[in-house]
Parts: sequence; C-alpha cells; structure tokens
Amino acid sequence: MSHKFLSALLFAALCGGASVHAATDPATTDPEAAMKEPARPLDARSVYQVLLGEIALQRGQIGIAAFAWQDLARRTGDARALQRAIEVSAAAQQYDAALELLTQWAKLDGNDAAEVRRLKISLLLAARRVSELETPILEMLAASPDSLADNFLGLSRLFPQFADKKAMYALIARLAERYPDLAEARYTLAIAASASGRRDIAQAELNRAQSLRPEWEAPLLALGDLILQEKSASADDLAGLAAPVITRLEAFLTRHPDAREVRLQLARVLIAAQQYPLARREFDRLLAQNPDNSAILYPVAMLSLQEKDYDAARKHFARLLELPFPDPGAARFFLARTEEEAGNSQKALEYYLQVPGGAHYLSARQRAAMTLVAQGNMLAARALLQSSGARDAAEKTALLLIEAQLLREAGLHAENLEFLRAALKSQPENRELLYETAMAAEKEGHLAEMETHLKVLIRLQPDNAHAYNALGYSLADRNLRLPEAYDLIMKASVLAPQDPYIMDSLGWVLYRQGQHQQALTTLEAAYNIKADPEIAAHMGEVLWQLGKQEDARILWQKAAASAPDNATLKATLEKFQP
Repeated sequence: MSHKFLSALLFAALCGGASVHAATDPATTDPEAAMKEPARPLDARSVYQVLLGEIALQRGQIGIAAFAWQDLARRTGDARALQRAIEVSAAAQQYDAALELLTQWAKLDGNDAAEVRRLKISLLLAARRVSELETPILEMLAASPDSLADNFLGLSRLFPQFADKKAMYALIARLAERYPDLAEARYTLAIAASASGRRDIAQAELNRAQSLRPEWEAPLLALGDLILQEKSASADDLAGLAAPVITRLEAFLTRHPDAREVRLQLARVLIAAQQYPLARREFDRLLAQNPDNSAILYPVAMLSLQEKDYDAARKHFARLLELPFPDPGAARFFLARTEEEAGNSQKALEYYLQVPGGAHYLSARQRAAMTLVAQGNMLAARALLQSSGARDAAEKTALLLIEAQLLREAGLHAENLEFLRAALKSQPENRELLYETAMAAEKEGHLAEMETHLKVLIRLQPDNAHAYNALGYSLADRNLRLPEAYDLIMKASVLAPQDPYIMDSLGWVLYRQGQHQQALTTLEAAYNIKADPEIAAHMGEVLWQLGKQEDARILWQKAAASAPDNATLKATLEKFQP
C-alpha cells in the first residue's frame, strides 16, 4: 500500500460522507482529490486503529472493524470518527453501540438535526426497537411540514422488511391520528393494516385516501392488491369483494383512459373474479398500446387459452418466444397445451419436448409421455421418461412416479408393482416410492408387503397422515383388525383433521364397527368438504343400512352422473342395486 494511497484512505475514512463500501474498495477512493483536503494530524494509535478498521473491512472481518472504530470514536470524540463508527457498527448489526455513538455525535456543534433524526430512525428500525420510534418520527414530521406526504409514503415502504407487523401498525395508527385529512397518512395506515392482517381497516383507509385524493392511483392499486391477495374466500365471495373495487377502477379509467397501471390492475382483478372475457378486453386494450410488452402479452395468451381461442393463444405464445420473455419454458409449455387442446397432438408433442429444464419441465415431460400413450406407444413414453435428464434426486423421483402413473392408469398393475419394487430397491428409504409401492402392492392383493412399506414410511416420517390413513383404511375396507384400523385412522385424523379422505376413512371404520349414526355424521362432514364419488359410495351404504334407501339412491345417482367410472361407486351400486 503506497504512502499516498494510505493518506487518502485515512482521510476518506475520517470524512463524514464516506460509506463502508467507499472506504473498503480502493477503486472508489480518489487519492489525488483526497490529498487536496485538509485533515487533522493523527497520533500513532489513531493511525493504527484506522488501518485496523479499514483492513478488517477489506477482509470481511466486520466485527473487528466495528471494535476498532468504536474505540477510536469513544477515545477521541472526533466527529468524523464518530460518524464512521456509527456506520460500521450498523453494518455489523451492533445497533446498541451505533445508537450510543449517535447520541454522542448529536451533541457536537455543527451537526444537522434532520440528519441525526434520520440516522436514529434508521437505526431503531434496523434494531427492531419500535417502541422508541414514535418520538423521532413525530419530530421529523413536525420539522418538515412541506414533506409530510413524502415522509408518510417513506414509512409505507418499510413494512415488507419489518417482522413485527402488529407493532408497526400500532405505531402508524398513532401517527396517522394526527393527520386525519392527509391522504398519504390514510394510505400508509392502510398498508400497515394490510400487512398486519387487518383487511377491513385497510380497505376502509384506502377508500378514505382515494376520497381525499381522487386522482391518485396508489390507493386504487392497493385496493386491487387486497383482492389479489385474498386466499380464503370462495369464488362467489371473491366476486362480491371484487365488485366495488372493479367499479372504482373502471370509474378512474373513464377519467384517465391512458392510466396503464390502473388498467392492468383492473384486468388482474377481473381474472381473480373469474370474469375472463372482461379481463381479456382490458388486456387487449393494453396490448394494442404495448404490442411487444411480454408482461401484457403473456396474460393475454393465457386468457385466450382459457377461453379456447386457440388461434389467438397460438399467435401470442409464438410471439412471446420471439421476445426477451423471462420464462420461455412457460411459453413453449402453454403453446403445447394450446395445440393439445386444439386437437393437434403431434404438434403439441413437439413443443412439449422443446421445454427446457425449469418450472414446467416435469409437466411437459409428463404430458409428452401421456400423448405417446394416447397414440398407443407405451414403450416410447417410458423410454422418453427414462432418458429425460434430472437436475436432482427430487426430479429423478418425480420422473419415476410419472412412469408409475402411466402404468397404473393403463391398468398394468402387476408391471407397475415390479417397476416400483425395482425403483425402491435402489432407494429403500425414499418416502414417495415407499408410499407408491405400498399402494401398488395393495392393488395386487399383497397386503403384507403393503403393510411393511407403510410401517417403514411411518418410522421414517411419523407425521405422515396419509401413511396412517392408507394402512388403516386398507384394514377397515377388508374388515380386518378393526380396533387397530381405528387407531391408525385416528392418528391420521389428529395430524390432518380437515382432510376429507381421512374423514371418509374414519366414517368407514366406524361403519365397520357398527356405529352407523356416528359414521353417517362423519361421512356427511367429509362429503360437504369434497363431493367425492368414493365418499358418496360409503355414505350411501351407511344410509341404506339406516333404512334411508331413497336418500342413498339419490346420492349414488348424483355421484354416478359426475363419475360413472369410479370403481368403488360401481361396486357399491352392483352390491345394492344389482
């Protein structure tokens, strides 16, 4: 290290504006410019500590760097050393030390009070000390009345990085109370409410913000986000929640037809509300203005496929492949789906085979193999899967399971069992293969083998509800070891209490034990969650035994109309209505 560069480094390190990156990267330091600036002479110990701190930073030893700068700052009280120590301490996540040094630095003459507040707020946020934030933020807001809106919006951008969302909501609510007619305050409170799970408050505050600033896009976009983030509502409920938001978005677009982001949000909300033709209309308008925008072109292509407009879908997906689209695999996959649904199986096969590794790779290989099976070429389908490259063990297992599914769906149960046995032999503790092999063994009547595999799976994964359920149901269905079957299914039920298939198993074992009314109650609850034909078959049999034959017939007829080929349902109908 040259003497000239060392001098520049020492000066840069003691300049208040120097950043951690600038002082540790020689490429960002200008020695010639730095030498023109006056610097207070340093004693030997201070020189050593500056060198120690900066060299430690260069080597990534940030804890040592923080210690060196903290000691120098406390010992000398130098403003530049204090500022550098605060910065390095914050980078080392030593926030208590940084705040202590900031208090010392703030007492020195010539410091900007606004900069002190900004640093204090940043450090308190980083330290997650929410309870101490209110006073400095209020001071910041009061000191900058002309920047109230920008300061509140700055607060709204903090939530994604802050863990304690409820504490932040409480803080913002107290701050916003002081500015009831400031749209940005209402908007910030809405963002805080949404982040902390208070959806109703978020919606009310966004409506209030939009009323205060009717031509501001941000509250409208956030109202749309509330709909897009809704996970628990049924389709009908979601449509009801979306309706007033759609009305607001449409009204805004009447006044501002060129508001691209608002129109894009309207299209997304229409999709969420399952109003696909209207969504496509909005996307088509956007596409007319932005013909090569892949972010618009992709959803238009997907909607075209959804509406079975295969010509438009084909054109749009093909165009995406010509653009710098970030996920060409998706474009190829859905282009293949378009051709498949349009009846062009050979063309679909070609596109499926062109999908590179990525999110759609396995699905593309599966559909390509299914296409070959549909063409009567099981050997080619299996060869394709066996020759497909796998990036990791999980993908290799997935390809094996796809091949097993092809065999199972083709009715080749004995061949499927042999295939899975061979796969399991090379991976004896693979949980997915254990389960699938157990199910294949049960299908071929090898109950002991099934039980062995499932018990190994339970040992390896004691919280696998489906393993307990499969073993318990298999016993119950054969009227074997019913107390043990009940215990197994109850373990599954505890692990997954709302799983309709496990509830069906529980109802079935109760029926086998002669507890018909309790069985019916359990099966009805399962059927209300999922109207599955197998659950309908079981529930109908219980109804029959309870003397409610007409109710059983109505239930079976309804299930048969939607699933005429279900094996369990067909067997039940043959048993009671031969």
